[in-house]
Amino acid sequence: LILVSFSSCRSSAKLVAPLGCLVSRQKHTLPDLPYDYAALEPHINAEIMQLHHSKHHATYVNNLNVAEEKYKEALAKGDVTTQVSLQPALKFNGGGHINHTIFWTNLSPNGGGEPKGELMEAIKRDFGSFANFKEKLTAVSVGVQGSGWGWLGYNKEQGRLQIAACANQDPLQGTTGLIPLLGIDVWEHAYYLQYKNVRPDYLKAIWNVINWENVSSRYATCKK
Repeated sequence: LILVSFSSCRSSAKLVAPLGCLVSRQKHTLPDLPYDYAALEPHINAEIMQLHHSKHHATYVNNLNVAEEKYKEALAKGDVTTQVSLQPALKFNGGGHINHTIFWTNLSPNGGGEPKGELMEAIKRDFGSFANFKEKLTAVSVGVQGSGWGWLGYNKEQGRLQIAACANQDPLQGTTGLIPLLGIDVWEHAYYLQYKNVRPDYLKAIWNVINWENVSSRYATCKK
């Protein structure tokens, strides 16, 4: 997989420059959180948020920059073998950067409850009810083997919402074609310090901080 720009619904869409632009690209940077590390307590504690953002996400950003620099050099030399060998690093670290940049905005200290308007209507249309949707996304996220993500995505061709799971840091749109609306990180680093190995407890808690305004905004943008 060659990592190109993923047309996500927000400004974070252009996180990864097309490979033809790598020569003049700017380095990726760690985005600021729109809230304090402790803002999501008691549902996600400050220690988890600080480590998750300042250590884990920062590592994806740094490794992505290194991989892209090596790719640029290989591209200039016409070294296809090295270009191919760098694909896993580009996919993993690029996906980690894309996924987490979405994730932080999907959460809010003023979150929780249920969505409104068009998003709620679409959820009822495609899943029967909000309760059914919540149950299905929770089940898919619990069922991820090892590390990965549970997603609510938008299938633009079919004009409907879909639930999907991605392994590791595979980016939703780059690997499934679905446009990401809501991502739930189920890597252990997202919850272990607080919830230990009981992933279902973390998934029960995270619904209290889901930023439905952000998810709704992504949905509205995707439909245009």
